[in-house]
Amino acid sequence: MFALDRSSPIALSQQIETALRHMVDSGALPGGAKLRSIRQLATELAVSTNTVVVAYDRLVAAGVIHSHGTAGFFVRTANDAGKPIPDEAALEAGEEQEPVWLAQQSNDQRAGILLASSGALPPTWLQDAVPATAVQRAVARSAAGMASRCPPQGLPELREHIALLLRGIGVAVDAGQILTTFGGTHAIDLICRTFLQAGDTVLVEDPGYFLMFGRMRQDGIRLVPIRRRPDGLDLEALEAACREHRPRLLFVQTALHNPTGWSSSVANLHKLLVLARQYGFLIAEDDVHGHFQQGHSTRLASLSGLDGVIYYSSFCKALSPALRMGYLAAAPALLKVLMRTKIHSIMTTPALNEYVLLEVLRAGNLRKHLDRLQRKVMAARNASARQLGAAGVLFEQPGDAGIFLWGTMPEGVDVDLLVQDAYQNKILLVRGAAFSATATPDRHIRFNVAFSQHPRLSSYLQERLQAMATARSSLARAGIAAGPDVTSP
Repeated sequence: MFALDRSSPIALSQQIETALRHMVDSGALPGGAKLRSIRQLATELAVSTNTVVVAYDRLVAAGVIHSHGTAGFFVRTANDAGKPIPDEAALEAGEEQEPVWLAQQSNDQRAGILLASSGALPPTWLQDAVPATAVQRAVARSAAGMASRCPPQGLPELREHIALLLRGIGVAVDAGQILTTFGGTHAIDLICRTFLQAGDTVLVEDPGYFLMFGRMRQDGIRLVPIRRRPDGLDLEALEAACREHRPRLLFVQTALHNPTGWSSSVANLHKLLVLARQYGFLIAEDDVHGHFQQGHSTRLASLSGLDGVIYYSSFCKALSPALRMGYLAAAPALLKVLMRTKIHSIMTTPALNEYVLLEVLRAGNLRKHLDRLQRKVMAARNASARQLGAAGVLFEQPGDAGIFLWGTMPEGVDVDLLVQDAYQNKILLVRGAAFSATATPDRHIRFNVAFSQHPRLSSYLQERLQAMATARSSLARAGIAAGPDVTSP
């Protein structure tokens, strides 16, 4: 097919990407042509399968090829290339970087867009996590096939497997304390519907999960942001907010916080529980990203025994976004009212989804899949941090692990203009202010390590940041203060 130069300083994955691009451009691989499977190409070139995966991921991100699930990878044709990316002027005023718009971009996955700040992993990283045979077995073993119904609390055997997973990370629960959901976002919605009403005060992390802020404001809920630090919440600010506002509830991510990647210390969590009991507020603990952590991290649900803590997580990010499965864990009295809300809002989750997830957990392959995924994420994390750092991005307090890097732009860079220019160049970046409940200006950008190792991103940032630095230096020598027009891309 083509040869690799093993003496070249160019990475093997990049050589594969370049060679395949040339074959597509020259017509040697015409539109619609099927590429060799990852394993076949790796064997033919005598490289690791991960090397081929990196090359294929980059070609998918660039819109050169696309994946048809288990059928394999194909060269894109004019008919499946998707709609052209609109100019920024064509977007409605204020639409770009708005939370719902950002969530839509990550899920639409339009051809050619490099999702450098996406909240999800590339499909190729997860497509083997739920084999087709699991779906077949799920239908065969379900009580009535495709006519099966699901108990509103969730399939009992599935809840037992989930409880077993939780006991493995130190959260002592049984199946009766589990409620299945459509994922983490659905869990948040159930908590809000059940325990909050217009006028209530809720404490949230700043920065934090941006999609949650708008959802609560729609219901007339008052948000009080608490600064998030590398070791957890700012406890002095938290106590001051408790005294002043008497909050009803706190949402917090204790392990691999989104967007920073930080994890709370045990001392911080203990003090947080003390304050919750002193001031009488509930805690909703978000552990959606916990699957990406190598080793053990203490959770509030473990320290509290679920006393005053509602724990929730999801299988969407690390296992399958197609299943849309997550769960809540809570004390019986809280779980009972949460289940009533679930029945009122959606009746129940689909039996097919639950039976498929049950088959995956029953097969015992989840741990192996997560181990492989964690190693892959860590390798991408190291590569992205190295390349972005060389391009001029600063990482003063990098997180422990996980899919996000919280990078700081150099002094003087207009982050708003940078992300707009990046999108015009088919790169999705999310500014730090998007993760603030107060939309406070912020020099940070969230980077997804799976996509941010792509040389296209580091090349773009290096060019833009160097141009801005040169412009500022020239103005400084001339004794002129740099304004936003000068520092813009």
